Amino acid sequence: MAWASAMMPEGIVERWFIVNGATIRAGERIAEIRIEDALHDIVAPADGRATIIAVVNDIIEPGSVLATLETMRPD
Repeated sequence: MAWASAMMPEGIVERWFIVNGATIRAGERIAEIRIEDALHDIVAPADGRATIIAVVNDIIEPGSVLATLETMRPD
């Protein structure tokens, strides 16, 4: 899951709402980043298992990978 917009300035990872390895659902709020003076939610793009890459207080730039998502296959 990458931070999407190349038009935005750098940001800071403020907090994760999930733990590493968590199973998450599409649309679930998973992290919060600070860009300038505003907080922005990051939501899961799909169902799956998340692996966190960027840690709290990391400075991130547009296009930075915050986490990876292993999508779940339906049974």
